[in-house]
Amino acid sequence: MYTLVGRRYWVFDMDGTLTVPQHDFSSFKAQHGLPAELDVLAGIETLPDSMQGRVHRAVDAWERELAAGARAMPDAVALLQGLRSRGVTLGILTRNTAAGAEVTLRAAGLSAYFPDPACVLGRTCAEPKPSPDGIQRLLRRWGARPEQAVMVGDWLFDAQAGRAAGVATLLVARHGPVPKAWHPFADRVVERLDEVLGEL
Repeated sequence: MYTLVGRRYWVFDMDGTLTVPQHDFSSFKAQHGLPAELDVLAGIETLPDSMQGRVHRAVDAWERELAAGARAMPDAVALLQGLRSRGVTLGILTRNTAAGAEVTLRAAGLSAYFPDPACVLGRTCAEPKPSPDGIQRLLRRWGARPEQAVMVGDWLFDAQAGRAAGVATLLVARHGPVPKAWHPFADRVVERLDEVLGEL
């Protein structure tokens, strides 16, 4: 049965979950000739080998540019403060690079909540979400069991990764109502992250 009580290990997506959404994926995909129906990383895999490196570098540059202007979501800060006050262990799992994640966290004033760089995983540290690989790596580092952990995100891939890893999954509706097709992968859907403070 779903409960947050006793879950001492929380993994967060970053962009759009902890920070104000900035990425215009549709425009980026159109600019670089990526299929509109695929996510950016999957779209790059459809390109000829000779083009993939160039587009990967464009993604890195785009992410670095946005990272410098990252701003924290107030409800996310409230949840992070509540978790830290309870001694909960926190980690990041993002489809960005780990280096970009560090820049984002500093710019948004969130670095203090994630003091261990080894617990900030990007797409080159583990297989990108929706693979559960990153969550499983964090659990092994922490010596934690899936039933002790939560995955928090704003997108389908976050919930799918958490479900595959066997942890509780929490989705925050940052982009309008969460599609019904996503609900089977989410134990809880909230409008604001601080809604769950009373459940800890």
